[in-house]
Amino acid sequence: MVLHDSLEGAGVSTEHARAAREGFAKQVGRLTQLDAETSIAISRGADLARAALCVSAEDDSLVSHSSVALPVEAFISRLDDLSTGFLADGYLPPAGAPPEVFLDHLDRYLYVHKGFRRKNGSSDGRAIYLHSVLTCRLGSALMLSLIYSEILKMLRLYGLLEFNVEIFYPHDLNSLPRGYDKHKSKMGDEPHIMTSKSLLVEILKTLKNTFWPFQSNQSGRLFLNAVSANQHGPGNVGDNQAAPHGNISAIEMAAAKAAQHRLMRGVWTNVRFGDMRRALAACERLILLNHDPRELRDYAALLYHCGYYEDCLQYLASYQTAVVGQHLNNPLEIM
Repeated sequence: MVLHDSLEGAGVSTEHARAAREGFAKQVGRLTQLDAETSIAISRGADLARAALCVSAEDDSLVSHSSVALPVEAFISRLDDLSTGFLADGYLPPAGAPPEVFLDHLDRYLYVHKGFRRKNGSSDGRAIYLHSVLTCRLGSALMLSLIYSEILKMLRLYGLLEFNVEIFYPHDLNSLPRGYDKHKSKMGDEPHIMTSKSLLVEILKTLKNTFWPFQSNQSGRLFLNAVSANQHGPGNVGDNQAAPHGNISAIEMAAAKAAQHRLMRGVWTNVRFGDMRRALAACERLILLNHDPRELRDYAALLYHCGYYEDCLQYLASYQTAVVGQHLNNPLEIM
């Protein structure tokens, strides 16, 4: 992994970023194959909330340059307070209440009493950082699902959850994650069940997509956008400049040029220009999850633009080895 060493080589302290990455890796290491495929409503193995807060802490360190680390433990305590508030604020239904009544009380507590709302889109990424969602009470469906699962976990520890619960993860743009009695599951519910590993993967993929430095072609793949930026943008050596040509606009060329310097400068302007540091961090954590060999390929594309050609070649070779024997049917993947 290149990010932390390259920043330290440029004189940027990575003490807090490294500690946060180690915390994330520790939780990933607790994900056995069985735990990884277990629903977040059960939440076994890794502490998903702590893993998400380690992601927040690392990215906060990368962009804020603060000498103080993000207080992960304080936000863990805030999550605990949110769970105990279900009892303290009088939302616990009477003993023996049907599962539907129990979960309706929980929904009203979280989404009405506490005022958590869903935010669509990820224009600035804040809706996908758990600490920000706990503070602003506005977050993505992923973060709201995670918070919902943490409340269920605490209620189960207290011995107050006397039935099996599943969390319905919505794929539309407006619905909220809600719990339901697992015994009433239907065949069509499986695509709406988020597992421990899939939750972490989706969080990191959202961050990667949000901060990818090459966003000019929204219909293509991130990797192809990066390759296109190299082919049509300015050169990677020195101050070489290239004039606009073909169908490449001046702003696309400016994005390609700016991205070459993002790693050391640590500047984030807007989503169109991306954030090289946070994109690299997301890629490296996805590789730690060992989810998809294409993450090796995408990470290599960013390393190329940062000038780490030997590392780029190593990861491209690892990707080629990983996909030997696979048959690609998607035209974009073949490209």
